Amino acid sequence: MFKKQITIKKAIIFKGIGLHSGEPVSLKLSPEKKNTGIIFYKKNKKIKASWKNAEVSQLCTKIKNKNITISTIEHLMSTLSSLGITNLKIEISGSEIPILDGSAKIFLDEILKVGTLEQDANQKFIKIKKKVLYEDKEKFICINPIKEKKLIIDFTIDYNDQFIKKQKLIYTHSPDNFRDIYLARTFCLQKDLEKIFSLGLGKGGSLDNAIIVSENKILNQGGLRYPNEFVKHKILDCIGDLYLAENQIWGKVETYGGGHELNLLLLREVFKNKENYEFFDY
Repeated sequence: MFKKQITIKKAIIFKGIGLHSGEPVSLKLSPEKKNTGIIFYKKNKKIKASWKNAEVSQLCTKIKNKNITISTIEHLMSTLSSLGITNLKIEISGSEIPILDGSAKIFLDEILKVGTLEQDANQKFIKIKKKVLYEDKEKFICINPIKEKKLIIDFTIDYNDQFIKKQKLIYTHSPDNFRDIYLARTFCLQKDLEKIFSLGLGKGGSLDNAIIVSENKILNQGGLRYPNEFVKHKILDCIGDLYLAENQIWGKVETYGGGHELNLLLLREVFKNKENYEFFDY
């Protein structure tokens, strides 16, 4: 993976709408000096991209500092993890990262256009030393130690419906392998939309930025980007959530029915006990 800390070569601006808020939002990514970390700025207040600042949420990943919150950071964080970006300033005009096309595609493409820059400092990695498990009824997520210096994600989804059904994929995190999942879009069952709307969410959702599944078909005219796009998107989300560890993780994650909530609760369980992990330079 990456030995040195990394930032971007020059600033990038993204504009779009929030998936849940429906509000227009602009986002500016700027280079940052070594040993800074990934820092979000909103109204001159900063929030570090860290599990310590994250709130449990089912439909997105949210970080908070006092009364300032920033939501739906997972696709951007997943992209930064795939590129090994460790230091970045992120200025946002609203409360939610723009959903763009519902995947990591536009984030990755635009960052690759400006390029990344290695910095004169080593990256640190988190090596898992002991199995950590979090269970919630029939759902679970765990992480196990492995000998390799890599993150492996074994993800199973089971929607018990007519279209998505059960999907399983084992993914090894790397820049090349990320290209096999980064186009996967967020998705929703049509029958769940009423509940989502009743919570005041999903206001910016459309067929341009989400897959909508209606019984035995999808409503998107272009079809799926991958036959197993649903589980690939869940893995994309998981990568972004796990990067709230503030460093890349070496270990094997296994999850059944996982999502944003379980991803964060796993991180909390890991960092609850220092015997579960240790830090390493590459």
